[in-house]
Amino acid sequence: MGDSLVNTTSWEKNLNLTNFNYNDASNSFYEKNKVYFQILFWGNLITLCVGLPLTLVAIFYSLFILFPLQVKKDQGAPLYIFNLLISDLIQHCSRITMIEHFPTFLSWFAFQVGITASIGFMMCISLERYLIIAKPLWYRFRRNIKTPVLVCVAVWIFSLLNNLSMYLLLKFHIVKIIQAAGLLLVLFLLIFCLVGTIKALTKARSVSADEKRRIVSILVLVLLTYVLLFIPYMIHFLLEKPFQNFAKFTSVTIGIFLSPLADSAMCVFLRKSAVDRLLTSLCCCVTSKNQEISSTDNDNVSSQRTTAV
Repeated sequence: MGDSLVNTTSWEKNLNLTNFNYNDASNSFYEKNKVYFQILFWGNLITLCVGLPLTLVAIFYSLFILFPLQVKKDQGAPLYIFNLLISDLIQHCSRITMIEHFPTFLSWFAFQVGITASIGFMMCISLERYLIIAKPLWYRFRRNIKTPVLVCVAVWIFSLLNNLSMYLLLKFHIVKIIQAAGLLLVLFLLIFCLVGTIKALTKARSVSADEKRRIVSILVLVLLTYVLLFIPYMIHFLLEKPFQNFAKFTSVTIGIFLSPLADSAMCVFLRKSAVDRLLTSLCCCVTSKNQEISSTDNDNVSSQRTTAV
């Protein structure tokens, strides 16, 4: 217990000792990493200015439009999406204090809780999409609105306790082992849901082609967000001390700042008409381009024949 208290104290000191203003040119740590501080400052500011309004609009959309339409059908995805956006909002609010100052202990703790909750709700979305396609009868007879509510409460409680344990209860190396195991478990679950859903969709004749593309798009977006944005961030904190290599810390943190944008885009993929228009426009662009190429080839062939005659 004494070791855990020492680790907690050193972690808090590591955060608070670097709690200085970005414009404090007399600080040696700032002078050494001045370029990365500027990148982190502008990256945080730009993603906040773009991401916070989009998150608020997505919350309004999911709460007053998407949520009433689909929850009546006992689908849990809108509820998971809504809680995912709330976790993004927590990340945005905790990052406001980081615009001019390095994070304090409380703001960093709230930021970490938001990240953990985001990963949890991403897992819930993927698992629910998989159950709808791969286990339709089981899902149809067992689904109800109470289950997603309980799952959401469990995710929030786990996110809070998981981060509290990192600071208060466990030794730091034990926390790293648990987090590494959780990192691989989440990755395995997301890949399993994607592969299993694709296999089930190939045999599902009752599902339209547009619906299949929409379901696969959601799962691919969740997996790419986790692999490209969350995994580098978590690996950095598992392999190195926080803030020791500030260049790597800056790059992986900018990636985490972009994750709420991907979560807001997920609301688009749940909207049938919006995705259909997007996919149709992409298909039309490819078709028109192919037609132009084929027409050009036909013109060349006809000109060659005329010249030969």
